[in-house]
Amino acid sequence: MSEDWAIKIEHLSKVYKIFDKPTDRVKEALNPFRKRYSRDFYALNDVSLTIKKGETVGIIGKNGAGKSTILKIITGVLTPTSGSVQVNGRIASLLELGAGFDPEMTGIENIYMNGTIMGYNKEEMDDRLQDIIDFADIGEFIHQPVKMYSSGMFARLAFAVNAFVEPDILIVDEALSVGDMKFQKKCTDKIEALRENGTTILFCSHDMHAVNELCNCVYWFRDGKIAKSGEPSSVISEYMVEFAAGFSIRGNGSNPNYYVRNSDLLSIDSVHLFDKNRNSRELFVQGDDIYCDINFTTYVDICSPIISIIIFRKDKLPVAINKSSFQKYDFGMLKKGQNTIRCILKNIPLNLGEYTVGVSVWNKESTISYANNTSAVFRVKTLNILYGPTEERSVFFLCTDWN
Repeated sequence: MSEDWAIKIEHLSKVYKIFDKPTDRVKEALNPFRKRYSRDFYALNDVSLTIKKGETVGIIGKNGAGKSTILKIITGVLTPTSGSVQVNGRIASLLELGAGFDPEMTGIENIYMNGTIMGYNKEEMDDRLQDIIDFADIGEFIHQPVKMYSSGMFARLAFAVNAFVEPDILIVDEALSVGDMKFQKKCTDKIEALRENGTTILFCSHDMHAVNELCNCVYWFRDGKIAKSGEPSSVISEYMVEFAAGFSIRGNGSNPNYYVRNSDLLSIDSVHLFDKNRNSRELFVQGDDIYCDINFTTYVDICSPIISIIIFRKDKLPVAINKSSFQKYDFGMLKKGQNTIRCILKNIPLNLGEYTVGVSVWNKESTISYANNTSAVFRVKTLNILYGPTEERSVFFLCTDWN
């Protein structure tokens, strides 16, 4: 009887040497006393985990946290510095667009080449060819050299090939982010079908909605280590709050944005939602701009505070986030007394449901939270499902005109 695990990783580390100057590399290589001119950077630091067969596992974290490194080691693209990786099954991976494709060969030729690499003969690939072509849906370009393809065409063909060779393990690393929303929806449907058929899936993405919907378990990587793992909504919630705050959450792991908290320096008195005509609203249609007035009292003069906005679903999963520092907006000195700041949430692509607006006011280093408030609740009326972030960003400004 075969083991019930698909991937087993024990004490895995990947260390790179960092040199301050190019000449230091030569000095270290030639020094007879083995003097070091470099310092170690741990892309991965003593990571251990086991992924069971049939699981769909999300990998999240900021850029440089170690996500892509561990996936490349699993697929054999990178060699670990220490530790071990065991893989129980045939792997198909989408790590980088065009990886494994010959740019001079046509799409059809690359389909057969990748099938051969996966261990299929020509007859077996003949049976899968039309399904791959139909899914990729790139028209006559399937007969052209792939060097002519756009990044979206690469994504379509690469995903189609890897999804239809029936892998035991499928690894997807942000390769779908370049596709349009219709293609992303088709890919998530295919991933769901593979999951139902027992394929083990590692899904690395910055799309928290997709991770929460698709995955059974999530690993959050921070600085080359696993910061937290477990049920998706819980892990994603803590990750999003840390991302918004710019600091690590300590203690019992509870989310401080789920309740109202004020300080001796500042208190958030109320949060109100309006439409562009200044009508108070609790019901919005998908694509509406949401005007959010944050009324607060400062008990001392405060220099250049940072406002963060997080939109939570009814199940407390954060689905959208922005900060005034992302917009490089400086409020300057806020005088002691009552103040109002307005945030315009531009065309946020939310699905049908109920949401809560979480507002936090931070010091200018984004290390100390003066106050939190999640009292504003609204609903979205829509019939469409959208994937991916909107191109428009929130706008923050200090309200001085009450008319």
